[in-house]
Amino acid sequence: MTTQPTEQNAEVQSEVRGGVGLITLNRPRALNALSLGMVRALMGVLLAWQHDARVQAVAIRGNGKDGPFGVFCAGGDIRFLHEAGSKGDPKIEDFFTEEYVLNHFTHNYPKPYIAFMDGIVMGGGMGISQGGSLRIVTERTKMAMPETGIGLFPDVGGGYFLSRCPGHVGEWLALTGETIGAGDAIAFGLADGCLPAAQQAEVWEAIATQGFADGAAIEAIIKAKFVAASADLASLRAQIDHYFSLPTVRDIVQALEAADSDWARATAATLRRRSPLMLHVVLEQIRRARHLGLADDLRMERDIVRHCFFLRPGQSETVEGIRALAIDKDQQPRWNPPRIEDVTPEMWQPFFESPWPTWAHPLRMLS
Repeated sequence: MTTQPTEQNAEVQSEVRGGVGLITLNRPRALNALSLGMVRALMGVLLAWQHDARVQAVAIRGNGKDGPFGVFCAGGDIRFLHEAGSKGDPKIEDFFTEEYVLNHFTHNYPKPYIAFMDGIVMGGGMGISQGGSLRIVTERTKMAMPETGIGLFPDVGGGYFLSRCPGHVGEWLALTGETIGAGDAIAFGLADGCLPAAQQAEVWEAIATQGFADGAAIEAIIKAKFVAASADLASLRAQIDHYFSLPTVRDIVQALEAADSDWARATAATLRRRSPLMLHVVLEQIRRARHLGLADDLRMERDIVRHCFFLRPGQSETVEGIRALAIDKDQQPRWNPPRIEDVTPEMWQPFFESPWPTWAHPLRMLS
């Protein structure tokens, strides 16, 4: 039984079967990148199901080029962000406000929320999965928060969930945008278990057809299929904690460059390619978020994103970063300032000043 009719090409498909609300992101040519319409559709479905007695649990997946699974969600629609950010289109304000409300809702959903995080899971894809009660990865999972590469920061609650990774893994993932696989995602607290990719369709069908006493029973049948996954990068924890606990971005990069290690030098080279300004913003974001609840973190991130697009006229690192990566594709972003050593506190500290009084904040209702 469907809760709402969906066209064959709808970007968010939803139905209720066997006590489970099933959601499929269906924008495969864009790697299921979230548009404002998709954010609204997801929120609408989840709101409708939260008090629907037929729905014991919700499961979400992505469609890949060959059908279900293969890609979860590559993030937000960065082409829209570039166009809207270049023109000062107010829809960009709606996008971030509504996306962050959706992120908060998934973390606080009153029923089990099960995310099948197969394939690419980045940016906004992390935002709609990290709040899940069961976060499933596969051997194909490629997980990252790569925003510093486009002059942005790991938003969608990234400050909250990255800062809660063990040690200083959060700073490392946030600053570098490193991609990790299933085993490391589990080791770092960003996933709950690994399901072989080939078994996903069978498990999806089983939870939709078998009938269960409650949501916990639905989760239990999935957990019974989990397999071990190797954590390839977990062995780097000591190095990660050593370098990424240093006080400043400059300290981190200079220490990495001075190290006698291929990993350290490669990591330093990665950081040198990121937006110098946003690296400073991100380091502060993660460290502040470590002491914030989710709602306060999202309010902070909403403040930062306003600064990214609107409060540095003609100097948006984000618009420039997206241009270089996805529009002109020259891979030569003109960061301002161009070097990590040129960034002063007076440049990054204003990102943490809210443009709104508390009573007028667009996320004031989150708790």
